[in-house]
Amino acid sequence: MLNSLSGRFLILTVVFVMLAEVLIFVPSVARFREDYLLNRLERAQIASLALLANDMIDADLEEELLSNAGVFNVVLRRDAARQLVLSAPMPGPITATFDLRDAPAPVLIRDAMMRLLDPEPRMIRVIGQPQREGGLLIEVTVNTGPLRAALIDYGLRILLLSAVISAITALMLFLAVRRLLVKPIKNVVGQMQSYAAAPEDARRIIQPKAGVRELREAEQALQSLETQLTQSLRQKERLAQLGGAVARISHDLRNILTSAQLFTDRIEMSKDPTVQRLAPKLVNSITRAISLCESTLAFGKAEEPAPTLTVFNLAALVGDVSDSERLAIGDHDVSLSEDIPASLMVRADPEQLYRVIANLVRNARQAIIGTHQPGEINIAAEATDEAWILRISDTGPGLPPKAQEHLFKPFQGGVRKGGTGLGLAIVAELVRGHGGTLELKRSDETGTCFEICLPMGDLS
Repeated sequence: MLNSLSGRFLILTVVFVMLAEVLIFVPSVARFREDYLLNRLERAQIASLALLANDMIDADLEEELLSNAGVFNVVLRRDAARQLVLSAPMPGPITATFDLRDAPAPVLIRDAMMRLLDPEPRMIRVIGQPQREGGLLIEVTVNTGPLRAALIDYGLRILLLSAVISAITALMLFLAVRRLLVKPIKNVVGQMQSYAAAPEDARRIIQPKAGVRELREAEQALQSLETQLTQSLRQKERLAQLGGAVARISHDLRNILTSAQLFTDRIEMSKDPTVQRLAPKLVNSITRAISLCESTLAFGKAEEPAPTLTVFNLAALVGDVSDSERLAIGDHDVSLSEDIPASLMVRADPEQLYRVIANLVRNARQAIIGTHQPGEINIAAEATDEAWILRISDTGPGLPPKAQEHLFKPFQGGVRKGGTGLGLAIVAELVRGHGGTLELKRSDETGTCFEICLPMGDLS
């Protein structure tokens, strides 16, 4: 109970209300003491007026007047003359004098607290202003015993009232906090537990209902988080299914391609110059397909295998990509150009880098052909002091905003109808495997440009 939010709020409420009551209690006691003494001055003035009206008052009546006033003697100053009007034997000497005329609040509070803390009854002189122009000044002598008893009684009543107010206030705030905060928070916690039990079930995503703005904002943030998590889980499930499918077909496809590779051996024996020129490229393509089947897609089964780094001529590899793409271009009005230094050597995995460049060029080709307009694709490369830079640019229509937002996410960055968006995701992972970066430098109505940066590292 005490460790709960509502329980602690209840305790804090009681503490703060009692603190507020204490701040009220101190000036209230000071005010009560002042009123008490002023009342004694007023009674003493009335008693003195009775004596002034009749100078012949016996001792018994004088004693009764002083007893009713609650004082021991009364001194009036009228017409600059100080006159002892009433008097009675005092039980002790006067220990202090208090002037209530224009006394500041701090002084009144100090005197009241000192009187509460002093248990010994003492005789004090009190000076005040007479009522209704009854003179210039009035003095009375008072015993502090009854005054202290009255202060204690008043203080106890104030404290009891404060305790009752604190209890009622704390209870009301306790119920309000449970209704407005604790209950909605418990509902959110319960919903989170329900969602955690089956996060793939979209029906368990929280629906914001809280009336408190801050809680509603928290529910909306939780709803966004759960929605993204559910989508991610579905995507991972689809990727796992893809991996299973690829794993099942890779074996059979590899056997088929192996047979095709045997056929190409016969083709290479042909005397036709065109066949002799294209046969090696066909063999290389089939070899790459076999290698790809053996490793499977990175997003289908496991991580992409680590690259096998070798030093090779980049222009030759880009030439293989260009030759394959020119066959795919066919009769379409798409030109392919290369700006690769003939002697540029790079250190990378040639098979993986071939897939990187081929994917980017294929995407550019498909984008240009989809516009039914002529276009150009350019593959350029250069070497800096620290890295090799490759740029694949085209004059296509550019990537739509949605594709740019999810550019390297599988199943989300597809541009063509029916596309999966796996190509760029695979390219990004292969580049990361080399310690490099893949960046979209620009994409607008004038075309698209991707830049690949492969760090040189230690070449020794």
